[in-house]
Amino acid sequence: MSDALAMLGVNFAALIAVVLILWRFAVRIRDVSFIDAFWAFGMVLLAWGSAWQAGLAGPHGQLLFGLTSLWGLRLAIHLFRRWRAEGEDPRYQKILGGVMKQRGWSWPRSALVMVFLMQAPLLFLTCLPVQVGIWASAANTASAIGLIGWIGAVAALGGIAFESIGDAQLARFRADPANKGKVLDTGLWRYTRHPNYFGDTLTWWGLWLIAADLGPWVALASVAGPVFLTFTLTRWSGKALLEKGLHKTRPAYADYVRRTSGFVPWPPKTRG
Repeated sequence: MSDALAMLGVNFAALIAVVLILWRFAVRIRDVSFIDAFWAFGMVLLAWGSAWQAGLAGPHGQLLFGLTSLWGLRLAIHLFRRWRAEGEDPRYQKILGGVMKQRGWSWPRSALVMVFLMQAPLLFLTCLPVQVGIWASAANTASAIGLIGWIGAVAALGGIAFESIGDAQLARFRADPANKGKVLDTGLWRYTRHPNYFGDTLTWWGLWLIAADLGPWVALASVAGPVFLTFTLTRWSGKALLEKGLHKTRPAYADYVRRTSGFVPWPPKTRG
């Protein structure tokens, strides 16, 4: 157990170091919006750091490493490209502007405390299933992947596919100037208002199941990761914050909310 704690300590210290470097870059360009892309890539870095320290001798660890890399690199590239194309995210402008006004902080301090130093520990927490799972797998290389682990792998792959398709559909919709101000309600977006968030959540519960397949203590030590992710995407900074803005900018959004599931995919209600 002391080896696991040491590995986690190194991972956390390295994550903070990277975050501080990114903060300095954000100060130079006066934009923190790229942190969304780093949220995904940061998970990959933690998986790589865990593998570098513990090794990848066990099948569970190899599966966790591969799936996390696939999920994180795909999402990081997608979000980075979106940031480069669309520029600063208004959500962060509002958050930082409010902090600067209420607390009298400078822009650099507001960005450091409210964005970078806040997201780093939450990113680390979310990624616990992968970090602990890789370590536990390396410590028990003879453990074959069981039914729970394979269910988790299928769930994770399904989540990655669901999120990827949803992101691609939204990107095509936004690329058409004729859709400005309209609501996307076709494809996966017909069955859930947030296919990307649902896919994200399904992926991380799947990764947790792979880790949990290694034993009850691994499951308990890492379950806070998917629990927190589910909470933040459904109740805190994800769905709740995004929809608050969409209600103001999309006149048809209220009707879309009435007939479309808020998270779990489900056939839409009739308009009658």
